[in-house]
Amino acid sequence: MQQAAVWRNCSLHDLPEEEDISRTQNLAHVSQNLSCQKMEGFMHHCHRKLPTLLSRTLFKALKRSYISCTIHTSPLVSVPSKPTIPPPLVSRLFQPSNFREGQEGGDMTCRSQRLMLHTGLIHPSNPGCFYYLPVALRSMEKLVRLIDEEMHAIGGQKIDMPALCSAELWKKSGRWELMGKEMFRLLDRHNAEYCLGPTHEEAVAELFASQTTISYKKLPLLLYQVTRKFRDEQKPKFGLLRGREFYMKDMYSFDINEEAALQTYHSVCQSYGRIFDRLGLTWVQVQAATGNIGGTLSHEFQLPADIGEDQLLVCGNCGFSANIETMEQGQTECSQCQTGTLTESKGIEVGHTFYLGAKYSQAFKALFVNASNVPAVAEMGCFGLGVTRILAASIEVMSSEDAIRWPGCIAPYQVCVLPPKKGSKANEATLVAEKLSQSLGNSLPNLRGEVVLDDRVQMTIGKRLKDAKVLGYPYVVVVGQKALENLPSFEVICQQSGETMFLSKEGLVDLLSKAETI
Repeated sequence: MQQAAVWRNCSLHDLPEEEDISRTQNLAHVSQNLSCQKMEGFMHHCHRKLPTLLSRTLFKALKRSYISCTIHTSPLVSVPSKPTIPPPLVSRLFQPSNFREGQEGGDMTCRSQRLMLHTGLIHPSNPGCFYYLPVALRSMEKLVRLIDEEMHAIGGQKIDMPALCSAELWKKSGRWELMGKEMFRLLDRHNAEYCLGPTHEEAVAELFASQTTISYKKLPLLLYQVTRKFRDEQKPKFGLLRGREFYMKDMYSFDINEEAALQTYHSVCQSYGRIFDRLGLTWVQVQAATGNIGGTLSHEFQLPADIGEDQLLVCGNCGFSANIETMEQGQTECSQCQTGTLTESKGIEVGHTFYLGAKYSQAFKALFVNASNVPAVAEMGCFGLGVTRILAASIEVMSSEDAIRWPGCIAPYQVCVLPPKKGSKANEATLVAEKLSQSLGNSLPNLRGEVVLDDRVQMTIGKRLKDAKVLGYPYVVVVGQKALENLPSFEVICQQSGETMFLSKEGLVDLLSKAETI
């Protein structure tokens, strides 16, 4: 207080005209110890004359101390916090069922298509085109975030390219006619030809070529996007597994030479494997044909499934695997180990990789400046993941005939809380259920926005449990009579394992805190 009084009553003429940096720092330290009221009075008294009497550095130090003091003590300033999110209510979800109770799926032989339509995840539009409804879209957005994580981990940079592509690009690469009837083509009002992009090798090569001074030091360059693709399938079927409009992640790489390009190729393949491992899917990487994409090396990532349209040959001895279209007809001996026997199976293609070499970069003059300061043609690769196909295929291979099972980390919601039926003996537990769903969704970081409350209390617990089973929530929490006891407990059903347990709130929180989310 004495020090404050000295400062308050000091004369401007008593202050030194110049101070060095160390004196300035000491003075700033003293000023921070003053009460804000004292500091405010001093600054107001000295404001007009201080700049001329003190060094600029000293005055700025005092001013910063004053501002800092007022910010940290002002009752009008509050620390921003995340808003409390009320749990979504099942009764309010836009999730219309496309079938009445007991109605069969017609001629649909595909489990994922039947389940996704029946539970209101998708809704049919035109042949091979679907509405993605809120619950399915949540899952797909999580899948995209997972893919983003893995692509960024290997140096991928996300971009977005136009879906409307000029025919001139495709004619330059020679694929305008090669693509045939699978390509959606159109004319604009000036009779210029365009297509809806089924893939973007031409577009990304032109983009790279437009940058005429790219140094070899910037390579490898990995550009990717997640966007809608369009292919005019002759017979779209199996829901999202073979459609005419779908989401794909496509990545394109540019390298200085073949050796570097192959290193990038194998790096991306490994990242694909990690994606499928994180989803808990059984997968196989098979030798594949390059098709109309081109290049000299190609692999498919397949999920073994009876509904799969691809015929695969797998060696039980060394693990070699290939799409049957790359093998000689009738071949049963493994060409890799020479001793194993090839057995046939079916798979759903969910990813495809290509080493392109200079096929597109040469055509579009996609050049970089090498270490000798000379322009050189970049070596390219392209890598696709069927986002909506992975979503449907994971349901296809993991679910039963009457209930969805999601890869845990991309389940639309992690937890469904069921209050008791209205009018039942445990009716008082309804408020407990509401508070529980609110606290779980806001106190556990991994469950923020991941808890849904089935508020359809006019229905029995049994009926709502059946719905929860079909929809595949990883965890279902039933709040009943035991939640009103002196030591409350909750019935918890783990859908992935089929296990049922009774847990205290602490035990429930501990269990759910381990749920993996993206």
